[in-house]
Amino acid sequence: MQNAVILINTEKGQVKPVAERLADVEGISEVFSTCGRYDLVAIARTRDFESLAELVTGRLNDVEGIADTETLNAMQVHSRHDLETMFSLGW
Repeated sequence: MQNAVILINTEKGQVKPVAERLADVEGISEVFSTCGRYDLVAIARTRDFESLAELVTGRLNDVEGIADTETLNAMQVHSRHDLETMFSLGW
């Protein structure tokens, strides 16, 4: 499994439409709108590096309204989220 964080700036006035388009792209699991240096943060999860490369250099280029991106390829995942979800009582 390959995970990456994709930092995205959109063209003016395109944050919401780009976020909605990205959410439908295969390999993108979450899209967050943010304040600060980047407009959006997308989390990519693909089966292998080749699939990630196709996502970043291929499918993202087809999303209208993206001005530029920066991709951070995750080396290791450090998360308590999955553990907390497993032991949650659903409150």
